[in-house]
Amino acid sequence: MARIEIYTKAFCPYCSRAMALLASKGVAVEETDITLDRHARDAMIQRADGRTTVPQIFIDGRHIGGSDDLAALERAGDLDPLLAG
Repeated sequence: MARIEIYTKAFCPYCSRAMALLASKGVAVEETDITLDRHARDAMIQRADGRTTVPQIFIDGRHIGGSDDLAALERAGDLDPLLAG
């Protein structure tokens, strides 16, 4: 199974949507809440090529993007193979 990392913030509807999609797949997710964690936020920005919005999602270290990107992978049928590792 793939390693899934997601950077989130409190009260973020896009983060909730991405987490719900991943939960529906039954996969374990490593969530990092950057709401009050400047160091985690800086790490996310560096890993996400300067993107500052949340969520930022990584599957096996590969930057997927945000909630819309994750949903697009699902619609295209490309998410399940990534999650399988």
